[in-house]
Amino acid sequence: MQKLAVYTLGFLHVPYIRKMLRVAGWKVRAGPLSFGASAVGVWGRKPLSKRGFKAAARRGLPVLSVEDAFLRSVLPGPKSAPAGLILDEVGIFFDASQPSRLENILNFEPLDDPALLARARDGIAFLRHSGLSKYNPVPRGIASGLSPGYVLVVDQTRGDASITCGSAFDHTFATMLAKARADHPDKQIVIRTHPAVGPRAKQGHFEVSDLDDRTVFLNKNINPWDLLDGAAAVYCVTSQLGFEAILAGHRPVVFGLPFYAGWGLTEDQQTCERRNRQLSVEQLFVAAKLIYPTWVDISSKRLNSFEQAAVGLLARARQHWQNRVPTVAVGMRSWKRPQIARFLGRPRFENDPAKAARLAAARGGRVVVWASQNSYALQTACANEGVPLWQMEDGFLRSRGLGAALTPAESVVVDDLGIYYNPLAPSRLEALIEASDNLPAVALKRAEALVEMTTKARLSKYNLALPAPRLNIPAGKRVILVPGQVEDDASIRFGAGEINTNCGLLAATRAANPEAYIIYKPHPDVEAGLRIGAVETPLEWADTVAENAAILPLIDAADAVWTMTSLTGLEALLRGKDVTCLGLPFYAGWGLTTDLGPTCPRRTARPSLAALAHATLIDYPLYLDPKTGHPCAPELLVERLEKGEGKRRWRLKALAKLQGQFASYAYLWR
Repeated sequence: MQKLAVYTLGFLHVPYIRKMLRVAGWKVRAGPLSFGASAVGVWGRKPLSKRGFKAAARRGLPVLSVEDAFLRSVLPGPKSAPAGLILDEVGIFFDASQPSRLENILNFEPLDDPALLARARDGIAFLRHSGLSKYNPVPRGIASGLSPGYVLVVDQTRGDASITCGSAFDHTFATMLAKARADHPDKQIVIRTHPAVGPRAKQGHFEVSDLDDRTVFLNKNINPWDLLDGAAAVYCVTSQLGFEAILAGHRPVVFGLPFYAGWGLTEDQQTCERRNRQLSVEQLFVAAKLIYPTWVDISSKRLNSFEQAAVGLLARARQHWQNRVPTVAVGMRSWKRPQIARFLGRPRFENDPAKAARLAAARGGRVVVWASQNSYALQTACANEGVPLWQMEDGFLRSRGLGAALTPAESVVVDDLGIYYNPLAPSRLEALIEASDNLPAVALKRAEALVEMTTKARLSKYNLALPAPRLNIPAGKRVILVPGQVEDDASIRFGAGEINTNCGLLAATRAANPEAYIIYKPHPDVEAGLRIGAVETPLEWADTVAENAAILPLIDAADAVWTMTSLTGLEALLRGKDVTCLGLPFYAGWGLTTDLGPTCPRRTARPSLAALAHATLIDYPLYLDPKTGHPCAPELLVERLEKGEGKRRWRLKALAKLQGQFASYAYLWR
């Protein structure tokens, strides 16, 4: 661990900076107390950084320039930790007056490794698909109100260090606007103001007087990738949006000397004698995203790859996007509320439907109800107040332990259209599956990798510590697993057909498969006596009953699964098993299962298994890191669940134990 001497308070007062530098191998110490320091740290090229340069010269130490990485956070500001840092011992990427480590990489590294170039292609596709940029306040798909074919002129904040360090001045922006107008006399000119510009915030370089009948400001917060998709040409000075324009397929006209200029990918209005190499878009990405930054996961205290940093940032952004309006939460049990608050961004909890709708309307927000607690009264109240009503449920990789045992969920779904287990109405999951034919290859590769990771980790929804079943299956027999369900569960009430009991399911399975070896697995909540669905004589139809047994070994042993609407059907599909559905779960009706129950005419797509997995495990749920309570990618949750990492409050443990004792007494007295 090397010591880094610092002479500005930001390094000491912003906790995440110290933590990230420590993960990267640097122990931060105040300059006067940093005996044995290996370097002096400065933040970018702010005026206060001069202290560090003077101290480094005085002490004969090298300077380590520190900056935010090109994928930073959801929102700007010191409260949001970046996904990575730039650590540059040569210069800094935005200062064209001298070389930087990034410039040296671009100048001298081969950048032709096939594996790196493949990662670059996937990385570019991932950023375009997900809409990730440096800051990520809004998702893709928000209408800009602009007709495609406009010329995009990118403004920046006055006084930004990248402008002067990039050989540009305030008047450069006026020159840029004049050239854009001259080059495109018949097109609309759209000036994209910097997100930080506002009446009480920073200033930009353009005024209302710069507008004319074909020049407009874009003050609305639009995802940069949507903005670039609609542009016919892009003009910039040193903004990172110029780099993203290159990734989006543009050849931007550049008036300063940002790091991405001078490599044959831009129309440069200035030249840098040090930069005379012709690079591909992928090579630029390899240097700027894969090699140059230091990607750090603070919660895990480890270095990340670009891919890990990107999916983690997307998880944080998705949760922010879903919580952009105030939330009133209805029908949430008290023990769930602390965890639900983490998913919903500090909601107001309320049980009265009319009051909840009025509160949401007054705050310009929404109502989120636990799906099983939805009611006609709540729907009517929200409709009368003009308030959106969303439904919430557990996700499909939930936790280590049952909800009935008061184990908080580490994943949930929050659905603005319906809820996944009710096929009588559309749901957001159904819409995601229907649209999954258009997923890019990088998204499908991610889904395939997540499925492989999940299956190798031996994970299911609840991940109970149950013993492996002892099976004595006759040789040559076709094995069918029949998972029992809670018979008053909402998925049965809404999704089951004529067969809606465990007895009926077993009888139908045996009738259709008289020679098969049938394994019946009761639902854990039913076995615990907490819910209804017990079968008195299961061996009338099944060959064996796997009581208190882990589900995954049973799926492994089976050739097929017959179910009404159980999530076990999805877990079996993901493990390559044949699945027959006598009800209509969310994964049925897409051509991946044998469907003997109700049908749904809305389900017309024929997705691949990877596309179904992407919709179900990546696009639909929200995830929390069990160790930190922060939003995380599903890949990190899989890792946590596999290792059994996480925290559980002792109060819930005690309450769950008492609940189990009361349930046992109730069962004995029935």
